[in-house]
Amino acid sequence: MKNIVVLGASGHAKVVIDIIEKDNRFRIAGIVDPLLPKKSMFMGYPVIGHDDDLPRIVENFQIYGAIVAIGDNSLRQRIAKKVSHSVPHLSFVTAIHPRATIGTQVTIGPGTVVMAGAVINSDAKVGSFCIVNSMSLLEHDSCLGNFASLAPRASTGGNCDIGEMATVGMGAVVLQGLSIGTNTIVGASAMVNKDLPANVTAYGLPARIIRHQQPHD
Repeated sequence: MKNIVVLGASGHAKVVIDIIEKDNRFRIAGIVDPLLPKKSMFMGYPVIGHDDDLPRIVENFQIYGAIVAIGDNSLRQRIAKKVSHSVPHLSFVTAIHPRATIGTQVTIGPGTVVMAGAVINSDAKVGSFCIVNSMSLLEHDSCLGNFASLAPRASTGGNCDIGEMATVGMGAVVLQGLSIGTNTIVGASAMVNKDLPANVTAYGLPARIIRHQQPHD
């Protein structure tokens, strides 16, 4: 079984660790997090260093891959880019819960987490470093862009396009065939019945744009 490290030690990381243990494809060698003391413990695993220690950790622990266990899209992107630069040969692994439902001809990019009860239906495409949260639904022929996330019980209709870095909040619904722009946030329990542009936040029934935000670098 190949060794991996978990990058991050938040509540989201606890869920990711649980998925990795249940999936039983990789062995967690330790946790890498700049906010925890080295040699402390998190979820039964040792903190073996901080981000800047990764080149040494990969060599000393014979690390095959890593997973960025950070819930915030922009921070997850920054850490993934930093790791790719400092240890370019390191693989990013997926974590897919055994009780997730994955349809035929679905593609899932590296670094993505799919949680318990999530459903990804036929011909859907999930990018890299995404989060498909507990009980969420990505319907047939839909796309979830890199570093995007579906919160618990969020759902899309078929043929939807969720842009990179976008967030569909808890219990929100995106109707069939619609697009959510890059870095856009759909608030909890919202119902999206028309396309949303990039870099906005929308709430309500139906969802209305309530503010604009700066694009991420």
